[in-house]
Amino acid sequence: MVPKILLSLVMVLSPLWPFGENPTPGAPFIIINKQTNQLAHIDDNKVQHIYPVATGATNSLTPEGLHTVLVKAINPYYRKKDIPGGDKKNPLGTRWIGFDAEDTDGRTYGIHGTNRPSSIGKNVSAGCIRMQNEMVEQLFEKVPVGTKVLIVTTGKDFWTLAIEYNAIKKS
Repeated sequence: MVPKILLSLVMVLSPLWPFGENPTPGAPFIIINKQTNQLAHIDDNKVQHIYPVATGATNSLTPEGLHTVLVKAINPYYRKKDIPGGDKKNPLGTRWIGFDAEDTDGRTYGIHGTNRPSSIGKNVSAGCIRMQNEMVEQLFEKVPVGTKVLIVTTGKDFWTLAIEYNAIKKS
């Protein structure tokens, strides 16, 4: 009885419960705006870079909300069609940054490269975020596991969103 109460108390008081720890100002943070098909990399209290991306073919395919990067992979294997990493036919490109959308394990939804660079800027994916391989390689090096990923559809700018989500300390 006492261990259950203690566990419940720890869970409620934990900064990781119920929805995960809020970003720490200055820590790496990613914002994806499906309205503009852009991804912002926030770090060191500023928007470091804005990249063009492709998102879901329909608005509902790319899940909105605050997620956490759980998996990173170089030359990811494409399970659906048994295509090895590094193969030119692999639609995941050269990098995978997987996050926990819809209670997945970081292996279902992710930010990844592409073997179809002409798709960038469009709503064409099955739910993932596509980037040019060179750009996802840059981002991959700057984003550790545990980074928060915010996906929204909005007219707000990245700076405003970063302040609202505590990724940038308002001066």
